[in-house]
Amino acid sequence: MSIYVGNLSYEVNQEDLNEVFAEYGTVKRVHIPSDRETGRPRGFAFVEMESEANEDKAIEALDGAKWMDRDLKVNKARPREDNRNSGGRRNNRF
Repeated sequence: MSIYVGNLSYEVNQEDLNEVFAEYGTVKRVHIPSDRETGRPRGFAFVEMESEANEDKAIEALDGAKWMDRDLKVNKARPREDNRNSGGRRNNRF
């Protein structure tokens, strides 16, 4: 499982997030998605920790916390929805 971290400053990097989340356990991975066109960070990230117990501690401590002049939104990441068919025809009939 991983943690969703939202409302991040665009200045945040992987090292910053690793340092903050390491206070609650071993961080396995940090991913900061970037915009395809501009390459700029999108203002959120995903953090994977070594154990679910450590993830729960981090969520409890950091959700709503002020960091870099922003109120963080921290919760369990939800699986990505498949949106490939949205906005198009639902079947092949014309």
